[in-house]
Amino acid sequence: MTDKEIIAKTAAFVKFELNDAEGGHDWWHIGRVWKIARTIAKAEPASMFIVELGALLHDIADSKFNNGDETIGVRKASAFLRGISVDESVIEHVGRIIANISFKGGNAMPGFFSMELAVVQDADRLDALGAIGIARAFNYGGFKGRELYNPTVAPVAGMTKEQYRRSLAPTINHFYEKLLLLKDRMNTEMGRKMAEQRHQFMELYLEQFFREWDGVE
Repeated sequence: MTDKEIIAKTAAFVKFELNDAEGGHDWWHIGRVWKIARTIAKAEPASMFIVELGALLHDIADSKFNNGDETIGVRKASAFLRGISVDESVIEHVGRIIANISFKGGNAMPGFFSMELAVVQDADRLDALGAIGIARAFNYGGFKGRELYNPTVAPVAGMTKEQYRRSLAPTINHFYEKLLLLKDRMNTEMGRKMAEQRHQFMELYLEQFFREWDGVE
């Protein structure tokens, strides 16, 4: 099976598996990350094949929707790739991308690095920024039944991994606890450039949000 055929089979598998997923982590999220990752990878010394597989499979079984199980995504992706006879070294690399891609709180340290991870991570983080990022944040907040904003609940800086995982804070807090931090955590030059514009858009949105919240016209 050629690399192109493997990518096509993987895309079809992911699209089927995420058919009923929450709107911010569904096939359309995967598709956007896949597209951005390919764009960034063209400017970096990265394996396009591994980047594409990592982008397609990075959220195949997000721990947020699987009782906090951080191993299920790697296991599910690896089983699929073995089923279509992908080389074991590729499977291991893709598994490491899945295991290390997520933001897990301000104090979490990465356990692995590769150029392919850097590219996919930037693409995933870019989809958490800008207009799409705002939409995804409020969609997930609604999915979890969270308040839009509560001025009596302050954002928590530098949360531990466990604090971040258990947080039930209003959605606006998420901007300060994660989204606005992403611009300075991008790995690639192209990722940083793309993040800057999206970051600025979110800052403008928040200014408008608070003006409206306070009734200031």
